[in-house]
Amino acid sequence: RGLVYESRHNLQLRGLVVLLISKAAGPSSTNASCQNYDMVSGIYSCQRSLAEITELIHTALLVHRGIVNLSELQSSDGPLKDMQFGNKIAILSGDFLLANACNGLALLQNTKVVELLASALMDLVQGVYRENSTSAKENHITEDIGISAWKEQTFLSHGALLAKSCQAAMELAKHDADVQDMAFQYGKHMAMSHKINSDLQPFIKEKTSDSRTFNLNSAPVVLHQEFLGRDLWIKQIREAQEKGRLDYAKLRETIKAGKGVTSAIDLCRYHGNKALEALESFPPSEARSALENIVFAVTRFS
Repeated sequence: RGLVYESRHNLQLRGLVVLLISKAAGPSSTNASCQNYDMVSGIYSCQRSLAEITELIHTALLVHRGIVNLSELQSSDGPLKDMQFGNKIAILSGDFLLANACNGLALLQNTKVVELLASALMDLVQGVYRENSTSAKENHITEDIGISAWKEQTFLSHGALLAKSCQAAMELAKHDADVQDMAFQYGKHMAMSHKINSDLQPFIKEKTSDSRTFNLNSAPVVLHQEFLGRDLWIKQIREAQEKGRLDYAKLRETIKAGKGVTSAIDLCRYHGNKALEALESFPPSEARSALENIVFAVTRFS
């Protein structure tokens, strides 16, 4: 359960889901006699390669996200030369992983899969760009993005890669468009549910000392703003500010007293139920049960 329950233990989640949904779907009737089908594990070798490629892309993004904004550095953060060197290593390491992912995609020899993963990578870049451009604005603390905009941005930066990788796994097995769509829907809604679960952790954990700050564009905060209204939200922000700095502990308690947290839990379970509905098109199996258990793990809060 810890693999998907805590954000620091989910590095292999995407590749795992791709493998499980590949096994749950099994071989298609038009491709059952393919020589690269592994009858022991129930997964095509090309699907196994796709899971590795998905993890490479995700890891490359994490490495690139580790780049430090040198203009925001303070003297207490360490020598500037060390930070510059770290940035160069992060860029080169991330690019190396992406190059390996592109090479692996080419070896799959499936233009539709290449197109799907390329569009997922484009979505990731667009999602991260939106996040960075929002946080760079002077009024990003009081900016009201709305839950619809939040869903769109979250799909781009967190859901697109998993959703399109699941669809690509079905394409490699030559499943029809309906099965591909169900795999896409599972990946999309499972990723959304997992992201909301991660956003909720600072608000539902009994001990919040591990997370002194939280993202002001996370699901509970965005929903809290919608219920409250922009004027009252700005007032609460100002009340939580002390000497120009935001008191996250005070603001957290204010948000917990509103409807944002309970609404985020409901939204997490909604996406979880959508993911379970998508799985109903797959035959019962241990792999399908494992996919269901992953959803249960990220939608259980008691």
